[in-house]
Parts: sequence; structure tokens; C-alpha cells
Amino acid sequence: MSVFTPVSRPELETFLAPYQLGRLLDFQGIAAGTENSNFFVSMEQGEFVLTLIERGPAEDMPFFIDLLDVLHQADMPVPYALRDRDGHGLRELCGKPALLQPRLNGKHVMAPNNQHCAQVGELQAHIHLATREQILERKTDRGLDWMLESGAELLSHLSEQQQALLQPTLADIAAHKAQILALPRANLHADLFRDNVMFEGTHLTGLIDFYNACSGPMLYDIAITVNDWCLDEAAGINLPRAQALLGAYAALRPFTAAEAELWPLMLRVACVRFWLSRLIAAEQFAGMDVTIHDPREFEVRLAQRQHIDLKLPFAL
Repeated sequence: MSVFTPVSRPELETFLAPYQLGRLLDFQGIAAGTENSNFFVSMEQGEFVLTLIERGPAEDMPFFIDLLDVLHQADMPVPYALRDRDGHGLRELCGKPALLQPRLNGKHVMAPNNQHCAQVGELQAHIHLATREQILERKTDRGLDWMLESGAELLSHLSEQQQALLQPTLADIAAHKAQILALPRANLHADLFRDNVMFEGTHLTGLIDFYNACSGPMLYDIAITVNDWCLDEAAGINLPRAQALLGAYAALRPFTAAEAELWPLMLRVACVRFWLSRLIAAEQFAGMDVTIHDPREFEVRLAQRQHIDLKLPFAL
């Protein structure tokens, strides 16, 4: 169970009272998260999700609230911070920053088809278009500098084969850092995996878990998404699904020549980011009752991204 901070019923009832949503009917921890404590909360007036922020400084929380407000006001299917009777969206529970948000309908799709991927690409383009003219600035704490530093620290923990896989991409990141940071920017979800999107049938109904959101190159966000939504059985890229996702995205925001040039590298960068963070989590939470995603998944994906046949469509 990935609940790092347990919450008692009396504590939760006291926290919920200012929202004026009626009586607390039930609540339960959500096992899927790996960084925050999340709970499903049933109230007389509806279903909600409570999140206690476990990682990152509290001063980042207004960014997340403001970003979700922007996207919600643009009619995107995202959660947003409910305000209590005094207008507060960010509050505290058990000594942690806490948000209460509406629970979105739908289920995760773990075996997506082309239509699912096209809708994901379209939504991602809408997010980027809604924020690129007025970017809410937040530097990710797991950006290029973090990858270079953490990668160098972890190398001694890896086998020779793993080192031979990781080191060339770290060298490429160092060599192309300025070019990557100069790519077209917007606000990014930065964690747009299958388990953060909900569908009803083939209709996309929700995008959740914005707690890795940041400002940065849009191409990086897309690479993260393609690396998870468009996998084939060998952890390579399924071309029809990837082309559906990228085509739907590019129909709304065409790619640039600079993005097309850096696309193969960006797919590898996105693999490195999650390989390293999962390696760190596996060491940090070893032996604890916490969901830990397998680092090897992104090791294999990085190996498969050494040769990329997938090109960006409609590059200008």
C-alpha cells in the first residue's frame, strides 16, 4: 500500500468539515501511487480524491493548483483543488500539504489501441497550447542536471552492461543540453503514463497526477508519453500507435525542425529519467510496504531506443 502517511477517520472528518460536502461515508488508501499518499473519499455530496504531498517543497503547491485551474477553465478533463468555505485550496493534514479534488470517471487502459493513443496525443497538444503563451514557471527537480548528477552517482551501483547503456546517453545529454533547453516550451504533465489517464470505452474522461508537472520543452513531454503508450511486446515502439498519437498532436501543434532533429535523443532522455528515479526509489524503499515500479522496464526501453525508426510528422 503506497500510503506513506496514515490518516485516521477523526482526523479526516475534521479536515473535511470546512468543505461542507456532508458526512464522510467511507475512505480508503490508493495503492497505485509511488510518491504521494492518496485516498478515495466518499462524501454525501460525491466522490473525491485526497492527496497528501510527500515529496517536494510546499512552496511548489500553488503552482500545481494554478496549473490545474488553468486547464480546468479550458474545459480539459483534469482534477482541480476544491476550495473550503474560506476559499482555501491548499490546506494541511497530518503535517503535510493536502488537496481535495473531484474524482474523475473512467478506468485506466493498459492495452491501448490507435484510437486511445490519438486521444492522448490530442489532449497533450491542448495542454501545451493552453499554456505556451503564458507559461507557469516551475523547474522540475528531475531535469537534465538531476539526470547527469544522479546518473554519475548511480553508475557504481550498476553492472558493466548497464553502465555501457547509460553512459552514452548521459554524454549526449551533456553535449546537447543547451539545444534541448532551447526547444519550444510550455507547461508539461511530465508523467503522462497509462495509469494517469482514464477512459470510458474509447472516450478519454480524465488525466490525473500532475505532481511532476513543470515548465520545459514540449518534446520531452511527448517522448515520455510515447515511451509508455506506444510500446510493443519487446518494449520497442509500436509504429501505428505512435503515429496515431503524434499525428493527432501535430494536427494541433506542428513540430519544428529542431524538434525533429532531437527526437531520437529525447526518447532516450525520457527513458533515463524514469530508469534513474526508479533505481533510487528501489533503494530508498527496499523492504517497505510501498509500490515500487520495476527499474528494469526503462532499462529495457532505453536499450530499445538506441535505433529509432519513428520520425515526427509534419516537421516544419
